[in-house]
Parts: sequence; structure tokens; C-alpha cells
Amino acid sequence: MTFIEYVSNLWVNLAMGLGRQLTAWGLSETLTTVIVNFVVILVLVIVGVMTVIVFTPMERKIIARMQDRPGPNRVWPYGLTIAFADAIKMLTKELISPKNADRLIYNAAPILIVFPALMIYAVLPFGPPTADAPFRLGVADLNVGVLYFVALGSISTIVVLMAGWGSNNKFALLGGFRVVNQLLAYEVPLILSMLAVVVLTGTMSTQQIVDKQSIPFLLVMPVAALAFVIGSMAELNRAPFDLIEAESELVAGYQVEYSGMRFAMFYIAEYVSMFASAVLISTLFLGGYKFFGLENLAPVLAPFIVFGKAFFVIFCFLWFRGTFPRVRLDQLIGFAWKFLVPLSLVNLILVAFVIKLDLPGGTWLPVVQGAVLLLGNIIILAVTFLILKRVARRSSAVPPAVRNVAAAER
Repeated sequence: MTFIEYVSNLWVNLAMGLGRQLTAWGLSETLTTVIVNFVVILVLVIVGVMTVIVFTPMERKIIARMQDRPGPNRVWPYGLTIAFADAIKMLTKELISPKNADRLIYNAAPILIVFPALMIYAVLPFGPPTADAPFRLGVADLNVGVLYFVALGSISTIVVLMAGWGSNNKFALLGGFRVVNQLLAYEVPLILSMLAVVVLTGTMSTQQIVDKQSIPFLLVMPVAALAFVIGSMAELNRAPFDLIEAESELVAGYQVEYSGMRFAMFYIAEYVSMFASAVLISTLFLGGYKFFGLENLAPVLAPFIVFGKAFFVIFCFLWFRGTFPRVRLDQLIGFAWKFLVPLSLVNLILVAFVIKLDLPGGTWLPVVQGAVLLLGNIIILAVTFLILKRVARRSSAVPPAVRNVAAAER
């Protein structure tokens, strides 16, 4: 193997080299496999936790520039190490527990909130499989990878309720109920959007979903992509859906009784989940590690392609936060049930209809199906826009009774 061939597929060759070295030391094949997989898991955990160090200054700087202010600029250099200052502050703060709190639930919630965020990385593909080493850059290629992601989301919902209940604070409990209501509402359009991708590809494996994306599904199903992005922001409690801190209460919701590193665990879980959701969005709708065949010419660049697409998605998250104001709870829940759910259902029916159609095309069948789906999505968006325009015009019109009263007063 030449040096160019070794470097072009560096990550797989490093894993295989580690396995051969452990075997040369006399370790059994089973133990070698366990150690190699443990190293891969450790690398993914480190990548997940490192997102806090990267995205903390990134978010503050981007939002600051959108608001025409400098942002963090005191911590060297240019405020880019603000995450380390935050970590030192959290580590030195006193851990204060409510007197009548349920200690077991109260202390378990900050720990359990991080596990689902990190476990999502187990099914995310960071590179294509190769012929000489038929495994991908990641932990496991589950045939139910999409279902695995949905299951982990339900764990986060339970942990949020645990944090609100264990604090023995009525504001924390109300904040927990509010967030659970939000998570349950936006879980439905999120699942329907993923189901559209599953129906189109015929698989729930994230690896195979990427392999079957000859055209990024963002261009084929923009309605599903839009619903999934909005649902992901609501699941992550990102602005404008951050109803943890409601304006009527001015408390931190279910986190109000947490301080120090306990509060930092919720903070870490938010950023780890945000990066995992961004990678999942790039996997489902942006082609994952695919980039005009570059992932096959130089597989070493595949993880960086995934990271680049994930950073673009996160920038969109921050862009939305700096653009839209926070909405009320009734507006938030109504938007999910009255708008996103019907829109996702119509898109899912369209995908199932196109799959059942006997379209011509042969080897060009995916392109033909993609064109029909795109046309259908454009029609759905146009009809949706017309309906919203009519509803807005009707809601802004002055009722006859009010108009008559105003005329009588004049």
C-alpha cells in the first residue's frame, strides 16, 4: 500500500492497524474487537463533548454580529476561549440543593440528560464502507437506526420531567410540563418527516439512507426537510422555541433549582444534542458524507464533509435564533398541531403515492421520482401559502360588530 492510498483512507487504516497490533501482542480476536470499538466510541464521545468548546463562542459571536455588537472579546484570543472560562466558573460554583427535593431524581436528571445526547452518535455515519474493511466510520450500522433516534428522544422527555419533579419547585414543575408538552407536540412532525425518508428509501438504516441519496433529499422533499429542521429546533429548545424561560415567569423552567456543574450538564447536553441533530439532518436530507464523489476518491475527508454540512445546519439554527422572536406557548403548540402535522402528513401521502406509481426511467428512476416529488412539494408549498394568506387576511379584517360600533361612535 502506497502512502497516498494509506492517507486517503486514513481512519479505516488506523483502526485496522490498531487491531493488527493488538493481535500481534497475543490478544484474542474478541478482545481486540472490543478494544477497537471502545477506542472508536471514546473518539465519538470526545467529539461530542468538544462541540461545547466550539459552539459556545461560535453562537455568541454569530448572534452578536447579527445584533451589531462585538460579543465576547475579553477571553484570549478574541473571546474564542469563553467556553473554558464558563467551565472554570461552573466548577467553582457551589452546588445548592433544595431542602425538600427528591434527592435521587434531582441528582440523576443532570446525568441522564447527557446519555441520550451522546448515544445518538452511535448510528450516525461519518464515512463510506470500504471493500477491504467493510465497516463504516462510526459505532454501529443498525437496521433500525431511525427508530433508535426516536427512542432516545423519548428518554430526554422523561428526564426533563424528572428534573422538574425532583426539584420540588412549582415553577420548575410547570416548566417541565411545558417543555414536555412542547417535545410531545413536535415529536409528531419530526417522526412524520423521517418516515417520509424511510418510505422513499425503503430502509431505516442511516448508512443505507446516505447510500441511496443520489440526489440530496433537501432538493427532493423540501417540505419534509423544513418540518424536520423546525421540529429539531423545538426538540432542542432552541429559540424561538426556548420556552424553558417563559416571559411570564422569568425563571429557568425545570433548571431553576440547578447550579454549578449540575446546570452545566444540561448546558452540555443541549450543545451535544444540537450537533447530533445537525449531523442527522445532514444524513437524512443533505447526503451525509457524499460530496460529488470526493468521499470515494479520498475517504479521509468524509468526516470533514459531514462536519461541514453540520456546521451549516447549526449556522441556520443560530440564524433563526437571531431573527425570530420567542413565541407564546399557545402559538407554539398550535403551530405544531395545526400546521406542521398536516403539512407532514400531506407530504408523506405524496411520497407513498409516488413510490406506488409505475414511473418509467429504468436506471434514471430515482431522478424521475425526485422530479415528481419536487413538483408535488412545490404545489404543496404554493397551496399552503395561499391558505395562510387567506387566513391572515381573514384574521386582520375588522368584524362587522366592531365596525358598526366604531361608526356609531363617530
